Amino acid sequence: MLIDTHAHLYAEQFESDRAEMISRAIDTGVGKMLLPNIDLESIDGMLDLAKKYPNRCFPMMGLHPCSVAADYENQLEQIFQRLYTEPIIAIGEIGIDLYWDKTTLPLQREAFRIQVKWAKERQLPIVIHARDSYNELFEELNKLNDANLSGVFHCFTGSKQQAQKILDYGNFYLGIGGVLTYKNSGIAQFIHELPLNRIILETDAPYLPPVPHRGKRNESAYIQLVAQKLTELFSLSFSEISRITTENATRLFHL
Repeated sequence: MLIDTHAHLYAEQFESDRAEMISRAIDTGVGKMLLPNIDLESIDGMLDLAKKYPNRCFPMMGLHPCSVAADYENQLEQIFQRLYTEPIIAIGEIGIDLYWDKTTLPLQREAFRIQVKWAKERQLPIVIHARDSYNELFEELNKLNDANLSGVFHCFTGSKQQAQKILDYGNFYLGIGGVLTYKNSGIAQFIHELPLNRIILETDAPYLPPVPHRGKRNESAYIQLVAQKLTELFSLSFSEISRITTENATRLFHL
């Protein structure tokens, strides 16, 4: 079994064939799909999907850094109220994004701190979005990390040194997706030097599809292509890659 640890399957890109897409994933051996939240607008669709596919789709709760704006405190308050009424498995997707808007960095930092506090209080892992922001997130985690915090750097595309920094935090994992299969993927050059027991698989569907689907819509079934690439880089069998990454995801998210 494979676990897609990060997929926005409630997104509008799946409106026309969502049930068929999920069936394809299950048929290709994807046993569980974890759903990160984006903002207030995405909550209901995400929760509806989790209710429709119990023991298959699992929801998270958080405010995406690209959705952090002047009213972020009001949004966080409303999201916080859902933490205690829904079967949430993680706080996410949270983090810092400096690709789209650097002006909101102070707000993104504070929103991140607040949501990390939630995670510690609820003893839930965090799912971190890091785009052009590894150093800023390290600054925050250097102050916030402790034995009560765990999580994953979703869609990890950093350097070997940044990967090691994440692993040194103790309870953090690297989320690896379709970027691994790209021709100029930097992480493909060194990932085999990292401990496989700290790697989990993801698609980030409908975004970042693996080769040969690049440029098209991504979906959870394609996670097998990421696993296949890892078999080449680690020189291990597909079943072994599946077993280890599934155990990692199960351990982190308490599935």
